[in-house]
Amino acid sequence: MEKATNKSVSNGMNPVVHFEMPAEDKQRTKKFYETAFGWELKQLGPEMGDYLLATTSPLDENKMHKNKGAINGGFFQKGEYGTMPHLVISVADLAKHMVIVKNAGGEIQGEPMDIPGVGKFVMFKDTEGNRVGMLQPSQM
Repeated sequence: MEKATNKSVSNGMNPVVHFEMPAEDKQRTKKFYETAFGWELKQLGPEMGDYLLATTSPLDENKMHKNKGAINGGFFQKGEYGTMPHLVISVADLAKHMVIVKNAGGEIQGEPMDIPGVGKFVMFKDTEGNRVGMLQPSQM
């Protein structure tokens, strides 16, 4: 197995950049989070898996958070992609990190996919069976 180390970020850490939660009823979910937390939710179409995108803090003209440390997220159809929430971790090189995850005892779930305007994405299971996403963001 190829040897790879986590040297992709200057401080050796890869941040959580996105969350995802399952939803049975997207309209109900949208209404709840807009009302309860003031989030902006946008329903995407079938070409994006009917994903419900959540903006949780104000963004600047470059679509970067004005509030340091804030992340956005979204809601996937419950059952179709799982039933538990998960996080997405940013990595500089997705292919390299897939090897790192495997070497650390994780299991890659499926093939990497391109998300237009966002980056390359793949899911994995950690050593505890948690589903986690990895994203190599597109260049801004």
